[in-house]
Amino acid sequence: MATTATASTAARFLGNRVAIVTASTKGIGFAIARRLGQDGASVVVSSRKEENVKEAIRSLRLEGIDADGIVAHVGKSNDRRKLIEFTMDRYGRLDILVSNAAVNPHHGDLLKISESQWDKLLKINVRSAFLLTQEAVPHLEKSGNGNIVYVTSVAAFAPMEDLGAYSIMKSALNGINKSFSQSLAHRNIRVNAIAPGPEIFRILARSIFVISESSFNFCFLTEIWPKARGNISD
Repeated sequence: MATTATASTAARFLGNRVAIVTASTKGIGFAIARRLGQDGASVVVSSRKEENVKEAIRSLRLEGIDADGIVAHVGKSNDRRKLIEFTMDRYGRLDILVSNAAVNPHHGDLLKISESQWDKLLKINVRSAFLLTQEAVPHLEKSGNGNIVYVTSVAAFAPMEDLGAYSIMKSALNGINKSFSQSLAHRNIRVNAIAPGPEIFRILARSIFVISESSFNFCFLTEIWPKARGNISD
């Protein structure tokens, strides 16, 4: 059995690391930021809404996590640059980038997607991840042990009929992940992706029905165990 000191040390293995997590004030993004913070990292959260950023920072700090954040729309070049600059000004380094931002403005028949919806999906779900990586790499390389994590989806491997366009974009993000994992290896930057499962059903359900986060968690988790405790994002 591990001693208290050993367990505490193991739980803080990300001490002195700094992480950026995009779209991280709610859902899976917030859960990732929270876990990184619990493991010792200083965390920079971001969102398009200032009130969400403030609330996420407050919640993380209440848990003793070193957290800060900034309003940033990852689809905008100035905001991507400001996010990196804010992190460097605040902490002086960047060790981890988690690219989580995604949208889904269309559900239903793939052939009926509008050009503007397609462009929005491409801009946020694919292009922003690539361009933010370009901005972050010089700083990740300086850390000596940089890490990039892209949040893709099971939909990239098993497309869902009503989420066809979303599935295509996540497949493209998998391609970015594979390409960067090779091209950035010599810079000592590890690149990986995670493909959440149940979270995709939250996206589908909340894009079709008006349902709160807590109600969706309860409805989905009830099918797994009776008391429906927990959170899909976790």
